Amino acid sequence: MSTKDFIEKDFYKVLGVPKDATEAEIKKAYRKLAREFHPDANKGNAKAEERFKEISEANDVLGDPKKRKEYDDARALFGNGGFRPGPGAGGSFNFDLGDLFGGAGNTTTQGGGFGGGLGDVFGGLFNRGGTGATRTQPRRGQDIDTEVTLSFTEAIEGATVPLRMSSQAPCKACSGTGDKNGTPRVCPTCVGTGQVARGSGGGFSLTDPCPDCKGRGLIAEHPCAECKGSGRAKSSRTMQVRIPAGVTDGQRIRLRGKGAPGERGGPAGDLYVVVHVGEHPVFGRKDDNLTVTVPVTFAEAALGGEVRVPTLGGPAVTLKLPPGTPNGRTMRARGKGAVRKDGTRGDLLVTVEVRVPKDVSGKARDALEAYREATAGEDPRAELFEAAKGD
Repeated sequence: MSTKDFIEKDFYKVLGVPKDATEAEIKKAYRKLAREFHPDANKGNAKAEERFKEISEANDVLGDPKKRKEYDDARALFGNGGFRPGPGAGGSFNFDLGDLFGGAGNTTTQGGGFGGGLGDVFGGLFNRGGTGATRTQPRRGQDIDTEVTLSFTEAIEGATVPLRMSSQAPCKACSGTGDKNGTPRVCPTCVGTGQVARGSGGGFSLTDPCPDCKGRGLIAEHPCAECKGSGRAKSSRTMQVRIPAGVTDGQRIRLRGKGAPGERGGPAGDLYVVVHVGEHPVFGRKDDNLTVTVPVTFAEAALGGEVRVPTLGGPAVTLKLPPGTPNGRTMRARGKGAVRKDGTRGDLLVTVEVRVPKDVSGKARDALEAYREATAGEDPRAELFEAAKGD
C-alpha cells in the first residue's frame, strides 16, 4: 500500500464501525462482512472478492491495537492527505517522521498492506535535500489468509491439521535476485531505496513505490525466465498446523512467522487461519459450556431419580433428579465443557425433556387411570385463568 493510500483509506468506513469502536465491535463487524463477501460464497463475483480484500485489509489494521494506534496517529497527523502543521508553523519542517515513528511493527496483508512500520512508510517523507546511504531494504513476506474446517470434537479438544498454502517466495531459479546471472543492479531511479518522492507542496514530499523497480530497489539486466525479473515465484507447501483447544466457529487465529518468506533477509509474514466448526448430533455449545438435552420419563421427573448423561469424549456422568423436576429444567455437570484459554474447562449444561409415551397399555394405563382419579380435584390451569382476568 502506498503512503497516500494508507493515509486516505478509511478503514472504519470499510468495516462500518465508528472511530471509537471497541475491539469486540470491530471483530463482530469483520466476521459479519467476511461471511457475506467471502469468495467461497460469491464464486465468480469479482466485486465481492475485491470487497473481501478491503475488509481483510481493514481488519488487519484495526484488529491489532498497535497498528490501529499507528493508523489513527497517521490519520490525525495528515488529515485529508496533507500534513497539518501546528499554529505558527512555517512552510518547511526540520524533522523526519522516520524518527517519529521508527520501530513500529510491520505487517503486509495478502491483498496488499503496509509493511515495515510507519518508520518505513514515512521514512524520507520530508525531502530536505542532502544525500543518504544507498541501500536495498529487506522486505517482509506477505501475510497469508486461509481457512480450515474442524469437527465439533476437534474444536473442543484441539487438533493438528495439514494446510496446503500458495504464496510468493524467493525464486529458486535466480535465488530471489530476479536476474538469471544473479547480478541485479541498483535501480538508478530510486537509488536502491525502492521509493520515489512525489512533490506535495509546502516544502515536503510524499513517497511512492518506484515505478521502474516496483519497489524492489533492484533491476535485473538479464531477467530470470521463471520470475520475469521480479525475484518472486509462486510456491506451494503443506504445513502441519496446531489448532488450539476451545476454538469457536469463525475465530481467526494468527500464527506468527508462518506466512510467505521475506525478501533480502526480511522476516516471514504471518498466517491467519479462519476456523469453521461443524455441528454435533448430540452436543451444542454456549460460550465455554457444552449443552445437551436429556429425555426423562414422567415417573423420573415426578418421583426423582438418577439419570446417566453422556459427555463429549469421556465417560458418562450421573445426575440426581429431585422429585417434581419440571420439563426444561437445566442442571450443571461441572468441568465437562469446552477448554478455556487458561486450560480449565467449562461445564456441561443438561436440559431435562420430559417424554410423554405415545402408546400406553396394560398395567401402565391402569396406573395412569388410577393417578388421574387420585388427582381429579387438582386443576393445573387454575392460576392461568385467574391471572388472565387481570386487575
